[in-house]
Amino acid sequence: MDRRKCLTTLIGVAGCVAVPPVRSSFGSALAFSPQGRGEQKAPPMIPGPDPNTKTPAYKAPPGAVDTHTHIFGPPGRYPYAPVRSYTAPDAPLEMFRALHEKIGIDRAVIVNATLHGTDNRVVTDAIAAGNGRYKGIANVDYGISDRELEDLARAGIKGCRFIFISRLGARPDLSKISRIAERIKPLGWHIDLYLEAQHLDDFRPTLTTLATNYVIDHMGAIQVGTGVSEPAFKSLVGLAQRDEKCWIKITGPERMSKCGAPFYDAVPIAQQLIAAAPDRVIWGSDWPHPNVPIMPNDGDLVDLIPLYVPHPIMQRKLLIDNPTRLFGFGPWPAPTQRG
Repeated sequence: MDRRKCLTTLIGVAGCVAVPPVRSSFGSALAFSPQGRGEQKAPPMIPGPDPNTKTPAYKAPPGAVDTHTHIFGPPGRYPYAPVRSYTAPDAPLEMFRALHEKIGIDRAVIVNATLHGTDNRVVTDAIAAGNGRYKGIANVDYGISDRELEDLARAGIKGCRFIFISRLGARPDLSKISRIAERIKPLGWHIDLYLEAQHLDDFRPTLTTLATNYVIDHMGAIQVGTGVSEPAFKSLVGLAQRDEKCWIKITGPERMSKCGAPFYDAVPIAQQLIAAAPDRVIWGSDWPHPNVPIMPNDGDLVDLIPLYVPHPIMQRKLLIDNPTRLFGFGPWPAPTQRG
C-alpha cells in the first residue's frame, strides 16, 4: 500500500483490503477462572516476531522508552502457565535486547504476558539485569498479599495488568479492580487495562473513580474500519480529555489496520488520541506481538512515530517525558551507562 495514497484516503478506503483477525484465546483477567469450558485442549502455537528487523529511518531521541513489550521464556527457566490460551516461540531477554538495539530504543517497560500467569520472575529478573533501563508491569490475582506487592515494587514493578476482551468471554469484576487500586496506590503503581473502547460505558464509572492512574492498552482496541467516526472512539477520546488519571498507549497499529503493513491507516487514530491527552500518551512496540492478525516489522512501527507526532518536542513527550513520569525512570544516561 502506497504511503501517500493510504494517508490521504485515511480510513476505510476501497483500496485497503481487510485483514481477517486471527481468532485466538489471548487471555482474560488473571483473577478469573475459566468456567464451563469442558475438556482443556492443548493451547495453539502462535507465530514468533519478524526475525528480519529493519533499521528504522527515524532516529529516536536518547533515552526513549518502549512502554509495552514482553519476554517469553525460555520455558525451562520461566515455565509457561499450565492453563493458558496460547503458546509462543521463545522470545528471551537476549532477543529483546537485540531488538531494541536494532531499532534504537534505549529503555523499556516489560509487561508480563498471560503466558507466564502470575509468575512475574521473567520480568523482575530482566529488570535486575537491565542496569536501570527497564521497569515492569505484573500479573497479579486478587488474593495477592501486601508483602508480595511490596516485594514486586522493590523489584521494579510499576503496575498490574488486567485483560478484558469480550470476544474471549472475559468480563471484569470492577469492584475488585477498585480494591486492587486502593492497595497499590501507596506503591505509586497504576492499573494497566486491555479492553475494548466499545465497552467503555461499562467501565467508565469505575475508571473515573479509581484511586490510581490507569493505562488503556492498544488505543482501546479500536478498529480502523469506522475509525475516528466510531462512537466508541469518540468516547475514548472524551475520556482521555476529561479524566486526568487516564493514559493511553499508542500501540498495536497492526491490530487495528485494514491496509496492512506499514499500517499508515492507523495514524489518524493515534494522532487524535495524542491531541486529546498530550501529557498522558506513551508509545510501545508490543514486541514480540502475540496474537496479531498480521506480524509487523518493528522498524516499520518506529517509523510511524514521526507520522503520529511530527514535532520533536512532542516526540520527546511521547517517548521520554511521559513514560519517565508514569514509570519513574531516572535521568538518561543512567549512572551505570555513563563513561
